[in-house]
Amino acid sequence: MMLPVLLLLLSAFGPASAWIPVEDWESGNVTASVGESGQCVCHVFLPDTTFPADRVQHMQQVSKDLILEVEIQIKKMVSYEGKLEIYLKELKDLTVRVAMLQSSADNYIKLDFELLRIELREFEALVSQLKDSFNSSSPMFDSLYNEIRNMTLIVNQLETYDKSNLDVIRIEFAKLQKKLEDCQKEQDLIKPDIGNCNHTGIMSLSKPLVVQVNAHLNAGFQYGGWGKDSKPVRGYESMYFYGAYSSPSVHDFYLYSDYEKLILRSAFKQHTIPNGWQGTGNNYIVHGNSIYYQRNSPFSMTKLNLTSSKYDYRVIPAASTKFSYSYSDNQNLDFAGDETGLWVLYASEESKGKIVVAKVDEKNFGIQDEWKTGAFKQLAGNAFMVCGVMYATRSVDLNTEEIYYAYDTKTKEERHLNIPFQKFQEKYSNLDYNPTDQKLYMYNNGYYVSYNVRFNRE
Repeated sequence: MMLPVLLLLLSAFGPASAWIPVEDWESGNVTASVGESGQCVCHVFLPDTTFPADRVQHMQQVSKDLILEVEIQIKKMVSYEGKLEIYLKELKDLTVRVAMLQSSADNYIKLDFELLRIELREFEALVSQLKDSFNSSSPMFDSLYNEIRNMTLIVNQLETYDKSNLDVIRIEFAKLQKKLEDCQKEQDLIKPDIGNCNHTGIMSLSKPLVVQVNAHLNAGFQYGGWGKDSKPVRGYESMYFYGAYSSPSVHDFYLYSDYEKLILRSAFKQHTIPNGWQGTGNNYIVHGNSIYYQRNSPFSMTKLNLTSSKYDYRVIPAASTKFSYSYSDNQNLDFAGDETGLWVLYASEESKGKIVVAKVDEKNFGIQDEWKTGAFKQLAGNAFMVCGVMYATRSVDLNTEEIYYAYDTKTKEERHLNIPFQKFQEKYSNLDYNPTDQKLYMYNNGYYVSYNVRFNRE
């Protein structure tokens, strides 16, 4: 339709050509004429088209949907980036473990390979998930995928090491079986007499059995401890505990139903220490289904009941915070459990830094009796109790430790010893004897290590 528009009066606003370009006058869309009163009248022709409001509204909705989808994808990318960083870190740890297996194929066990396979499958699934999510590929993803596949092949090759030598293994196994039959009587004589103290003390320690790096798969967790309950309640005889940190502090503990679950890092319970009950040092143990550790404030021995999750503490007035073992700070209270009960070792101003052995009254949670020894705490690497006898250790060199001192609480006699044993690494933060299997449990620079104890049974 044609819409007449009166633009301007020439007398008031000047000629129409000053407002409308000449080309528009000539295009046919704009025409001009002179009215009856002499005014200039312009006529503008517009096409008969309605403004597409519905299309604009649809476009706005599509735009909002696209913005929302972009935000969702960005959040996914941030989430996957975090996951990728975590798995890349664990992948580095796996690389180290595979390298260790390659360098020492004789030391691996079947469970190690199964654990590696499980984790490698998890990594492979993650990379596939990331590629599908981004709907694209990249050199980084391809490199990760190829590395995982290569590690899987290495693990399979290592596992076939024994299978390719099956005949040799069978022959050696037959020889070993014959030796075992010939030495049956001797084996019965040296069979551990669990729970009894019919010996004259420690004669030697076995070579260290290095289980694996801690449950966090992080060698940076150098301060900690692991082991078994030295007085287990019924049903928890096979339970293991673990706790470790990057500093000599106590924040949480993990419990495992048995050795296999410990290896698989599958804890059935985690105890996170609440504020006010957190501790220092790493000489804690589990005894009678309770964890005994050193508390921060007030400085005291603390007890956590694993069943009720109830906390309790007792201050030892004579105990000093000035004397720690040589390998770690803040190891002022050292708990130990043996065939005769629960103990705590410390040093005091009165003892001039020498170790004091204190028997703990488990029922009333107090100090029952005390003995002063001749071993300087700051010169010792650690100490532990066996059948009421305190044994102290010290460093010989980077790879060797020795049990150099013993104090018998029954006879009040002390002895100077020379019982060397190998260390997996130079420093360790926890060393405790367990009477249920007659083993020493050491937390050695982030690794689970244990020793079999051999006694002199003259």
